[in-house]
Amino acid sequence: MVLKKTRHRYYIALLAALASLASLFHAHPAHAIPSFSRQTSMACSSCHTSSFGPNLTPFGRKFKLDGYTQGSDDSQGPMTRGIPPLSGMLMGSFTNTQKNQEPQPTTGPSSPRFDSNNNFAMDQASFFYGGRVYGSIGAFAQFTYDGVANIVAVDNIDLRFARGTDILGHQFDYGISLNNSPTVSDLWNTTPAWGFPFATSPIAPSPGAGPLISGALAQQVGGGSVYAMIDNFLYLEAGAYGDFSVSAQKNMGVWDPGNALLNGGAPYWRVELQHSWDKQYVGLGTFGLDTTTYADRFNKGSGTNQYTDLGMDLTYQYLGTMEHIFEFRASYIREHQSLNGSQAMGAVAKSNLMLNTLNLNGSYTFQQTYVGNLGFFDISGSTDPLLYADYTSYRPASQGFIAELDYIPFGKSYGLAESFMNLRLAVQYVGYTQFDGANKAAGNNNTLFVSGWLAF
Repeated sequence: MVLKKTRHRYYIALLAALASLASLFHAHPAHAIPSFSRQTSMACSSCHTSSFGPNLTPFGRKFKLDGYTQGSDDSQGPMTRGIPPLSGMLMGSFTNTQKNQEPQPTTGPSSPRFDSNNNFAMDQASFFYGGRVYGSIGAFAQFTYDGVANIVAVDNIDLRFARGTDILGHQFDYGISLNNSPTVSDLWNTTPAWGFPFATSPIAPSPGAGPLISGALAQQVGGGSVYAMIDNFLYLEAGAYGDFSVSAQKNMGVWDPGNALLNGGAPYWRVELQHSWDKQYVGLGTFGLDTTTYADRFNKGSGTNQYTDLGMDLTYQYLGTMEHIFEFRASYIREHQSLNGSQAMGAVAKSNLMLNTLNLNGSYTFQQTYVGNLGFFDISGSTDPLLYADYTSYRPASQGFIAELDYIPFGKSYGLAESFMNLRLAVQYVGYTQFDGANKAAGNNNTLFVSGWLAF
């Protein structure tokens, strides 16, 4: 019985850690792929505020809304002047933490070994299909080699069918998205899949708690949603997700025994209001996910847990002449956890818990080349001496700031040769005032992260 409780507490803690890693401290280097530029014959700066994604301009959001299909038709097929919609990406980094950490664990005998501090890493290499498939069907598909875990896996997938029409004098842009991660279909850089920071250290310590929508289900589920943009003002999206089988997850390289197992489908929704004026843009919206999981995936009779995530977000952009760009993004996610199954197994002390996540960030971009970013994050929630047994004061409190400077030398003009030269160099510092409930020792986890990100 003790072993069973220990395994279950480990399972639920791992689930929370996976969500946190994927949301706040996991690289999201995607959605800025040169095949889109080659298809549209437009510079990367047309879709991205810093000439290198993933942060989108209004045109970039419209390109995604239209299913990645805009551009040279070449008889409506995928080829652009004989070039298929394929891209690649490489990312490497250096990580330093204020205090030496335990040497990072590895996933296999051939995985790279890391020291307790000052580590260089080849973070990842990715291969993309990005652009039109045929006619009104387009795709963004990423396949990644993780240089830290030494695995190859299916990454973000977003397959779309999109059309536009006029109904009673109102413009309707509508479509269907088939994807493998909640919020990966989103048009705004405020939800977990594409939110700031866009790239972070894969080996630095990170807070252990995060809402389920923040990535704990990413790549292990498949889902579909229908969406519509009405008069370029009101955006509506609704869909649901279900588990891939264990064999499918293993074949895709995403299987982990700590993965959640859904009990039924998990509905997802998204609503956004947007408006542009005088070279300014504002978006205000809400999103959410309702998920029921088995308390123990290996013992379905143990009962279930329910996670209801409700988020709110705000986006503001001043684009001007594109020489001076100011942006502000905010998101807040409140997760209600009804952990009846876990409580029955003795893994949590309370059946009803709350987890709150706040992210604020602003940036200034000069000539779409030099970018200064400053972000603030706060994780808070209910105290539980069993679920958070390894946390100071048994609470998930983490708080801090992220400062980052970026240099993007290319991407301001279009040419076939130029489309193969896309580079982002970044220096990032993460400072903690709280870390998993600790205050005094929180600064030991402060992280300097230097990265180079190349797409071609």
